[in-house]
Amino acid sequence: MATNTRRMHATPEQVWEVLADGWLYPLWVVGASRMREVDDHWPAVGAKLHHSVGSWPLLIDDTTEVVDVVPGSMLRLHARARPTGTAEVTIRLEAVSAETDVIIVEDAISGPGRLVPKVLRTPPLTWRNVEALRRLAYVAERRAAG
Repeated sequence: MATNTRRMHATPEQVWEVLADGWLYPLWVVGASRMREVDDHWPAVGAKLHHSVGSWPLLIDDTTEVVDVVPGSMLRLHARARPTGTAEVTIRLEAVSAETDVIIVEDAISGPGRLVPKVLRTPPLTWRNVEALRRLAYVAERRAAG
């Protein structure tokens, strides 16, 4: 399991606005290259993002589904990443004055990725989520300054 935290110079509401706009997913999620569709009820439980991963012409169509949500503070997703399986990703927002600590916890829950020992799968997840939080901060902080 990989856990990453980043303090963002934006309120939880401003960060949540980015998370709640499914069309922005490829801007901050490492590996997501384009959106194909966002369910109308995103980010409610059961809603899906229909995205592609990879680079053209080698794109794989996949989905990410909301499995739990506390609007404004927590989003739990099941992200399909074929052919490696499915990951559970939990994003929590914690207010710190006018800023926000954003915590991402991610691990494989099914498929071949789950068979990789934790000691080997955690470092790439950690790196990926450091970059995802950096990208999310760019989007949220720019909107907050705007």
